[in-house]
Formats: sequence, C-alpha cells, structure tokens
Amino acid sequence: MNTVLKILALFLILTGLSTILMQNFQFDFGTINFWQKRGPFFLIFITLFPRLTLLFSSVVSGGFLWWLAWLFAPRFLVAFLATIAYWNTNPILVMFAWFIALGGETSEKSFVINRGKPFSFKRTIIVDGARREYSPQNGGDTIEADFQVKKEEDL
Repeated sequence: MNTVLKILALFLILTGLSTILMQNFQFDFGTINFWQKRGPFFLIFITLFPRLTLLFSSVVSGGFLWWLAWLFAPRFLVAFLATIAYWNTNPILVMFAWFIALGGETSEKSFVINRGKPFSFKRTIIVDGARREYSPQNGGDTIEADFQVKKEEDL
C-alpha cells in the first residue's frame, strides 16, 4: 500500500508541476511519441548505462548544468529530459524514468558509500601446520603471524 501511495504522490507532483509550467510560464512540453523516435533497446541501455547512452546517442546535450548532471546524477538528467520531451504523449514512461532516477541514484550512491561492507572473503591460512579457513566472521579482523629476524649469514 505504501508503494502505491508513493506512485500516486509522484504522479500528482509531476502533473501539478507540469500544469503550472504550461499555464503560468508558457513552457512547452514535447509532443513527440517516444516509440516513434526510439525503441526498446534504447530504453534498456538508457536505464542500465545512462552516461554512455547519453554520451553516444543523439540525445540533446550541452550547457554547464547538463554536463554537471551527466557527471553526478545521470538518471535524474534522463528523467528530466524525458519529462520535457515526452510528458504529453507518454506520461507512464516518464513516471518510470523518475522511479528509476530516484531509486537508481539512491542505491548507487549508497553502494559507493558502503562499498565492501556487505561482502566478506575467505582465505585459507596455515596455522601450526594445519590448514584453516579464515574469514572476518570467525577469525576477527587480524591474522596473527610470527616474524623472525634473519641473520646476515642466512642471507
């Protein structure tokens, strides 16, 4: 139920903002149908690889803010461009773009911040001649080792 309310809230926010922009600021949203200009492969690539697709496709580019968004938040840039170009003809597709932007950017940033924490590794070590599996869960964060100073005649 909570997800349905979020979808409805996002749709109402986008509809309200677009209505205000069209009515008060004479902002023109595109009347191009997405499926006449693009196809399903473009949709898959722009979802999975937004920076590369924006860079190498015929999507509108330019301006300092565009390049800033391309560098730091490409999914938001895709959602913003989709809203401007396709809101009148494909509002459901634009809604999906915003969901992917909100969910994708958040999960990508949290993964980068928490990088490596959810993963563990196992290593086989030899302790007193016996092989033992070492992992942070059963062995702590350190591996004990004995060090001996070699004498000059051993070198």
